[in-house]
Order: sequence, then structure tokens, then C-alpha cells
Amino acid sequence: MSVILDGKSLSLDDVVAVSGRFDQVEVATFVRARLEKARALVDEMARGDAPHYGINTGFGALAETRIPKDKVKLLQRNLIESHAVGVGDPMRLPIARALMMLRAATLAVGHSGCRPLVLDTLVALLNAGAAPCVPCKGSVGASGDLAPLAHTALLLLGQGDAFLRTSSGGSQRVSAAEALARAGVGPLVLEAKEGLALINGTQAMVATGIHALVEAERLCLLADIIGACSLDALQGTAAAFDVRIHQARPHPGQLQSARNLCALLAGSGIMESHKDCGKVQDPYSLRCMPQVHGATRDALTHVRAVLGREVNSATDNPLVFLDGDYGVSGDDVLSGGNFHGQPVALALDFLAIATAELANISERRVEQLVNPALSSGLPPFLAPDPGLNSGFMILQVTAAALINENKVLAHPASVDSIPSSANREDHVSMGMTSANKALAVVENVRHVLGIELMTACQALDLRKPFLPGQPLVDVVARVRQDIDFAPVDRAFGKDLEKACALVADDTIVNVARRRAEIL
Repeated sequence: MSVILDGKSLSLDDVVAVSGRFDQVEVATFVRARLEKARALVDEMARGDAPHYGINTGFGALAETRIPKDKVKLLQRNLIESHAVGVGDPMRLPIARALMMLRAATLAVGHSGCRPLVLDTLVALLNAGAAPCVPCKGSVGASGDLAPLAHTALLLLGQGDAFLRTSSGGSQRVSAAEALARAGVGPLVLEAKEGLALINGTQAMVATGIHALVEAERLCLLADIIGACSLDALQGTAAAFDVRIHQARPHPGQLQSARNLCALLAGSGIMESHKDCGKVQDPYSLRCMPQVHGATRDALTHVRAVLGREVNSATDNPLVFLDGDYGVSGDDVLSGGNFHGQPVALALDFLAIATAELANISERRVEQLVNPALSSGLPPFLAPDPGLNSGFMILQVTAAALINENKVLAHPASVDSIPSSANREDHVSMGMTSANKALAVVENVRHVLGIELMTACQALDLRKPFLPGQPLVDVVARVRQDIDFAPVDRAFGKDLEKACALVADDTIVNVARRRAEIL
């Protein structure tokens, strides 16, 4: 399948398809025609004597410096080389490809004034399985993600390193020249404004944010599935998930989580075995799963909407408008601030905060499972022979450590601003920091849910001969294909790696969906 760049209908799923599945990319015919008209206007301004920002002037605090006509190409090259100063580990291949894909998408909107050749080069690299080598740190997210995007632009100039997909599905680091050769294109010589068109924008924070978001959305469903395992193992009740309770407070995410939990717990033999136990209410970490998991779902819905708008936006500066654009007559080139990452930064801080809550409540369920004072008759730390065996004692400690780290990472980056460019850029979004933190939080949450999955399955096995309903029986059976029940202590670190691998893809979700209608 191919994803068509038309400047208006790109979806987040399209970005994931190209960046992760290596789907091909095409450019709509009318986009190329639009780019040619906008480019003609830029060329006309570059030939004239009047100053136009980014076309024949310096950048940022140097905007008042006029550039001679014979130095315009050198100006654009200098811009890219001087701004490629990111630090840190390279972005993962799918995120780096998403970054390049999003840069192509914003050029396809048609307000950047670059030649179609620039867009075609980006698309050729994507279709060749290439990605730029982009350090993940160095952007303050205001005049755009300047450093990460400059590293991306270096690839187009034939400089720096790149990654290429291998026949085995992995990747290898190669020179930019080798990546361009694989794509069948040559290095670009940038014309007026094209360097600026390649580095002004929010694409690095958005690329990282999309991958964090998609994973966080999947973790919401996993939290329902794994939480249901814990509730049943703790002899909880599904009464708190009655649809009437949630219709009385109809937040969409809350309603969906409650429906999921009811479907997952249906037919539980464990629940039937203790229906007359005298319990009145379960702890909040069990009873309030719809309210907590659901609130995260709703927060992520907001983040998806913000990112969905951003991927179809023109985010560089200045912007080229043709006669009739947005109902206004006449051609124009206007300076503004669409490169500022504040909308995305706030959303990604929200993503980190909301996703962290999945781990917070998950760890509390783990504590319920391993604490003999709370676990409704389960052995201490789920060890059949406690004392000689420590059981799952330290799994809860590991979860607590990850949650502590999340509390630090959840502090919003978007409340900070450090002026740059001699105070011309006097308010910045710090959106790239928000994106990197959100990605780290999501990774920690995945590990905490892996801990809960491992712990809940041990507890459910200890409830035998009573069994949960069929959806959860199947989940436990799938876990047991990789991780045996633990009658005595062993090197649980290896088991934890396997549990985390099970929640790193759709394995558990697909097993549960065979027996339960869950979303």
C-alpha cells in the first residue's frame, strides 16, 4: 500500500505505516503543481532587491543582515551545517523515519516555497527504507526543532550518516552518500529559502510523540486486561463496573474501560466461589480502574487530536500564500510563528502525566497481590513456601522504582522557557523535552504492566482449582507458554524480560480479544 501526500489528509496511522511498516509514499499530482507556483514567487523575490526574511536575509537575531544574491545558496547550506548540533543517542529508526515523513508532509501543504525536487528527495529516501541519523536532544521547540531537522537536512545534502533497512528487517548505519545512492537520487544544492523550509517546524517532537502516543493507547487496553487478572486473583467483584454507574458519569474512556472489564471478567469461576464472602467494596486500585484507566484514555484522545492537526499543518516561516488561499486575494509571503511547539509540548506533557497513572495504579494492584494482609488468603509474596523463598517481593520494588522515575519525568517541560538567538526567540516551548520524557514514561509503564502480568498470573494459578473466565484463562495460558509457574525462587529477571516482551506487542491483546469484545 502507498500513503498519498496531499497536504491535508495524513493520519497518524499513515505516519506509523510509513515509519514502522515501511509502506511506500506518493505525492499527489496537484501538490507538485502547487509547489511550482509557490516556488516561482520565492524565485521572484530572490531576484529582487527588497529584503525578505529567510530568502535574502540572515536568520533569527541576524534577520536584518542582507545577503548578496550570489551568496543565497551558501546561506542555505550554512544554515543546515551550523544548526546540526544535536546530542544524545540517535533516534530509533521508526521515529527518525517518522521525522522525515512529517517533514515531507509539511512541505506538501504547499506554503514552504521549496522546489518539488526537495519533496521528491525526501520521498525517495523514505521509499528506499532510509532514515536520517538524528541525535534525540538539542531542540527547544520554538523556532522549530532546529537541530534535529538540520541533521535530517544534512542527509539531503549528502553529509552525515543515515540508517538503511536490511533484507533481514534490521538496519545498518551507512554514509549519507550511500543512502542517497540506494534511493537513486543525488545530493541537493539548496536554493533560496529551502534550508529554512527544511528546519523550521515541530516534526521531531511530533514524530517522537506519535510513537509514544500509539504505544500509550495500546497500554490502556493492556491495563484493562491485566487489571482484570489482578482483580479476579484478589477475589474482587465486577459490581463496580455495572454500566449504570458509568452512564451516571459518562466520560467516554471510563465507559469503555468498564465495558472491557465486564467482558473480561464474565464467567469467572473464582468470582462465583466467593460471592458470599461478605466483602462490601474492593480497594480503589481495583474498583476505580474505569475511572483511572478511562481518564488516561480520554487524555490520549485529546493528544491524538492535537497531533492529528499538526501533521497536516504548515509549520515553517515565512509562509508562501497564493492568490485565493483561505479566501484572500493576491500572492504574499508572511512571517509568523507556526514553528512554535507550544500546542504539541502541552499535549505531550499531558501524555506523560496521563500514561504514568497507568503504572501508579498497576503498582498498587501488585502490592495487593504480594501483601498477605491485603491479598485475601494468598501466600506472602505469592511464594508457596515463603521464608525460604522470597517470591515476588522485589518485583513490587522494581515497579516502585520505575514509578518514582515517572514522577520526575511527569514534571512538565512546557512550563519552562529559556530565551535563545540573542533574545529574538524569547519564549520557547521545550516540546522536544516533552516528547522525549513522554517516550521514557511509556517505556516505564510497559515494564510495570509486565510486572503486574507476571504477578497476577502467579496469583491466579494459586487460586486453582477455581478459574477465571475464559478470556483470562486464555491470557494465563499464553503467559505460561513463556513463563512457568514459580513454586520456588529462581532468576525472576529472565521471567520479567519475557513478561515485558509479551506486553511490548499485541500478543496478550489478541489472545483476550478472541473471547471478549474489548476496545
